[in-house]
Amino acid sequence: MRLELSPADLAFRQEARALIAEAFSGAETYDGGPAHEARWHAALARRGWEVSKWPEAFGGPGWSATQHFIWERETTAAGLPAQVGGMGMGMLAPILFAYGAPEQQARFLPDIRANRVRWCQGYSEPEAGSDLAALRTTARQEGDDYIIDGEKIWTSGAHHADWMFCLTRTGQGSRKQEGITFLLVDLRSPGIQIHPIISLDGRHGFNRVTFDSVRAPVANRVGREGEGWTVAKGLLTHERTGQAYVSLSLSLLSRLREAAAEIPGSQGRRLIDDPGFAARLSLAAIELEALAMTELRTLSQVEAGEAPGAQSSLLKLKGTDIVQRMTEFFVECAGPYAAPWFPDLADHPGQVGPTWAQPEVVRYLEGRAASIAGGSDEIQRNIIAKHVLKL
Repeated sequence: MRLELSPADLAFRQEARALIAEAFSGAETYDGGPAHEARWHAALARRGWEVSKWPEAFGGPGWSATQHFIWERETTAAGLPAQVGGMGMGMLAPILFAYGAPEQQARFLPDIRANRVRWCQGYSEPEAGSDLAALRTTARQEGDDYIIDGEKIWTSGAHHADWMFCLTRTGQGSRKQEGITFLLVDLRSPGIQIHPIISLDGRHGFNRVTFDSVRAPVANRVGREGEGWTVAKGLLTHERTGQAYVSLSLSLLSRLREAAAEIPGSQGRRLIDDPGFAARLSLAAIELEALAMTELRTLSQVEAGEAPGAQSSLLKLKGTDIVQRMTEFFVECAGPYAAPWFPDLADHPGQVGPTWAQPEVVRYLEGRAASIAGGSDEIQRNIIAKHVLKL
């Protein structure tokens, strides 16, 4: 098992750094806005790297798992997204590779690659969150269409999305995982309403989406009717593997040390020199290093052709814990400047205190959901208990 970078990997890292410097040179930083997103997407597209995770058969660059690891580290350190295109690029495209009909691949993949169409995920419902198979949104076939009725909740980015990939119930079986069908739904269809949900951090990122006799062509079904659970499981495994947050936590750790070096602690010391704070931060850093090694082992297995399996749950579980602790450290560093901040409100007071305080406090509030999104911590422990410990 290889845990160090080869000469070829080191050369790739230099190439990645050169591209980042070319796209965002000097003191300019990526702000996440439409102009910067388009600029970053164009820079990636010139190299064919805008679809870095796509297989070569679908136009991807054919990177190894280690190259993906390097790319994620370098882009996170530079404050850039590893890819542009949101859920369509990172979640739906792999499903279309594996389960989509050739006609679906030809129709949807070019727009995803060009970042022309935005997608959202219609999974969770009011009575079906972590217990996803308990979903109740129905789809009944009528001629060449499915008629969809029901409700999805916590739908990230639905207010900006053009389409939704959606789980629906088309039948019943001996197990609740049976009778589920995976559909692609145009959000401009009559009968769809999108209702905003303002989250704890004061922002509008989540939504409730209702369906009232919404028509979706049978041609937009991915896979066979009643076999959507198989499709959903494949997607969630990839999602959870990407939720170790190692690159993010490493970046947070570096900024934490810088912030704590500027803040007064007890007995005239800097906060970074306070024995209690330093001990807790060091423990988190040690656990983060162990998580990084676990991620490297997983990548080594993937390169050898193995699926991540239950190990993706372990990465997600521990990665969530560490990133949440990192954001808690920032709140401790911010002190009185950690008061709630609601940037979407018209009368919010603007910047108060250190420039790093408000964004990191927002990240702390947003990060409370990390132990729920993609499958709750309890679900991950059940998967580990069943598939690793054989309980």
